[in-house]
Amino acid sequence: MVTVYTSYDQLPLTLCAEDISAVLGISREGAYRLLRSSDFPTVRIGKRMFTTKDAFIEWVNAKAKPMAV
Repeated sequence: MVTVYTSYDQLPLTLCAEDISAVLGISREGAYRLLRSSDFPTVRIGKRMFTTKDAFIEWVNAKAKPMAV
């Protein structure tokens, strides 16, 4: 079952690949690609990869800035 988030307030303190895929509307594999990318705020503990709620929101806001024309 996929969790549906309707606001940032509903997000957990840490987001795993499944949470990221639900928020962004991408596949779980796409979320894992993000977690492995160098510009995404990933926290690694052993084999586990996740991001914090605050870092995720900051990353989304930075990506959402309009591009200069």
